[in-house]
Amino acid sequence: MTSSSAHPMSGVDALSPSEIALLVQDRGVAKANASFVTTLVLGVLAGAFIALGALFSTVAATGSPFGFGPTRVLSGLVFSLGLILVVVAGAELFTGNNLITMSWVSRRIPLGRLLRNWGIVYVGNLIGALSIVAMLSLGDWWQQSDSALGGTALTIAVSKASLPFAVVVVRGILANALVCLAVWLASAGRTVTDRVLAIVFPITAFVAAGFEHSVANMYFLPMGLAIKGQASVVHAAGLSPTQLAGLDVGSAVTNIVAATIGNVIGGAILVGLVYWFVYLRPAGDRR
Repeated sequence: MTSSSAHPMSGVDALSPSEIALLVQDRGVAKANASFVTTLVLGVLAGAFIALGALFSTVAATGSPFGFGPTRVLSGLVFSLGLILVVVAGAELFTGNNLITMSWVSRRIPLGRLLRNWGIVYVGNLIGALSIVAMLSLGDWWQQSDSALGGTALTIAVSKASLPFAVVVVRGILANALVCLAVWLASAGRTVTDRVLAIVFPITAFVAAGFEHSVANMYFLPMGLAIKGQASVVHAAGLSPTQLAGLDVGSAVTNIVAATIGNVIGGAILVGLVYWFVYLRPAGDRR
């Protein structure tokens, strides 16, 4: 005679989508109610973590013999370090925290708490990203490989600064849809390995596809601004004076603002609100 109940070691151990929705909602409440200092410090850490992933990505792209597509995939793969550190080590990332909209729509937190978290974390992310830029600049990081590393970093910054506002918004939507899906998938895992593997493919996809992430750009654009005056870097990048002139503080701020708008749409609406509608909206509305 066989038992109708499943063996405790059979089946899938990961959380189901509906369980993830409840977990993300509860986490959102905790994040929104965390103290100012804790939220800010964790925000600084997340900005630094994403910057570390971005510089790793820059190294991987420098001097690559693999061609455009494979090089972009490789760059995306190593960029995953940033979100892995955020999720596993623990930090507060603005783009991932766009999922807190689920807690707000469920009326678990007021709008003021949501916006407070986003504001504190955003500032913290910026501080963290700029701290890595400062340290790399002081450490002459860009001089490696006869300034080819700096040339890659400058080329990335100039390319981002040249994008039209609307293009950055759309690419920002796509970027944070993938980032929030990475966070969503990682929330299903019960081990570090589960979470790392869940993060890698969505993050690799957004970087390889050339989408725009506001916190990553808090590193990429200031890094470019910090080294654009180095003659060896400009020579290694092969940029014309006209191209170089397109990278300034104004274009950097414009890019980050556009990416932020797109990120909020992609993360808060296309992932957060959609999954809230599917799994958490009042039972009577699901009929």
